[in-house]
Amino acid sequence: MKSGDDADAASTYPKTPLFQAQNAARYDRQDQIKRYEELTGSRLIVMIDQIFDYSVTLIEELVMGGDPEQPMHLLLSSPGGDGEVAVRLVRAMQARCSRLTIVVPDMAKSAGTIMCLGADELLMGPASDLGPVDPQFPVNGRLVGARDIEQAVASAEARVAASPDAFPLYAGLLADVNMLMVEQARSAKARSYDLIREALACARRSPEECDSLAEALRGPLVDDAVYHGASFGPERAKELGLPVRDAELDGEAWRLLWLLWTRYFQVGAWPAGPNGIYEGRFASQFLPRPASGD
Repeated sequence: MKSGDDADAASTYPKTPLFQAQNAARYDRQDQIKRYEELTGSRLIVMIDQIFDYSVTLIEELVMGGDPEQPMHLLLSSPGGDGEVAVRLVRAMQARCSRLTIVVPDMAKSAGTIMCLGADELLMGPASDLGPVDPQFPVNGRLVGARDIEQAVASAEARVAASPDAFPLYAGLLADVNMLMVEQARSAKARSYDLIREALACARRSPEECDSLAEALRGPLVDDAVYHGASFGPERAKELGLPVRDAELDGEAWRLLWLLWTRYFQVGAWPAGPNGIYEGRFASQFLPRPASGD
């Protein structure tokens, strides 16, 4: 039976059969979240999306009322986005929990990796993947790394200098890139190391630990990374000192997380589809996006 305010709200605003049918998948996912929370004693929230300014409000919605004495788990999948926002997000979560665990069932690239650096623990399976810290920008409906923007412009300039007749071709190929975007890409790329250090400081680490770990990560995640999609798996992350815990693949907790992840995968959440999802036991936001190029 319901009691108190919940019972009053349920009787005053009952859910109709059609409304329940339309939201059945959402209720199913939130039930899985509840079961995981009961099993682990943590608060579980989910973010499957690009990382941009609007993410801050949506994460705040999920962590509202969080008990600072309770652990929080974030199930995260992201192709990346704005690293500055990533630091703000992990800072907001750390302020609402006693210990932050980020669960990576699939991938958390670029700005997603920055978020992971601010966790007290990373829970990863064999196929879980982080990646180089390369700020991304929306270009023609998709995300493009700062490194790729800079290299594309430099390559076009060199080829046009060698063959001026090729200018119309490269002007057309780079029609969606302007000099302001190029300068923003260069500035964001230069900030990458600082963002790594700031993210590491969000977790419960001493300044000396942050400095040491940031220096260890600088090469693999910034200086030596030549491809935005380069793999950075759990074993490599552990070698460099990140607090990775291997998922118990036959354990009940991972089974519940994987069941939950497959439900998001089925409804077209990143990276399988065009939808962003922010969800917890008490809040749920589903963000359909236009197709690439729209």
